[in-house]
Amino acid sequence: MGRRSEIRALIAFASLLLAAPDFAQGGEAVQCREDLAILRQGNTRVEFTVEIADDAGERAQGLMGRTSMASGAGMLFIYPAPREVAFWMHDTPLPLDMLFIDAAGRVVTVAANARPNDDTPIPSGGPVRFVLEINAGLSARLGLGPGAELAHPAIEPGLAAFPCK
Repeated sequence: MGRRSEIRALIAFASLLLAAPDFAQGGEAVQCREDLAILRQGNTRVEFTVEIADDAGERAQGLMGRTSMASGAGMLFIYPAPREVAFWMHDTPLPLDMLFIDAAGRVVTVAANARPNDDTPIPSGGPVRFVLEINAGLSARLGLGPGAELAHPAIEPGLAAFPCK
């Protein structure tokens, strides 16, 4: 093999390593979109089309007043930095599951079947950066619980447990 061929082979190998940072993190990268929450747990992978609540007003409003939501839909609450949060179901007639998610995109806790119109605080159980609200019962039916991983462009790439392409 000539010197030029060796150089080309080294460049090709280096390109493969740089183009595939997800292998170093132990998982496959997925194509992410702002309006899509992709979750995986074990061999299960599900996608939800989401509305984003990323400012104080949107987070305060949440899904209040909604009486229905498509089964493949949800709302993703995004905080600027990890923090402990508590949600409630004030003026929310729609029963929900709440997935509390850390900065790396790992589900910390799931509050399943939150009661409609209930003012009882539902704590995150630790610092989180994201909360995904989906229809009640879906997390159990889909096998999503603590340890599930979220892929979304709002997750810092260097921290992502389930990275985006």
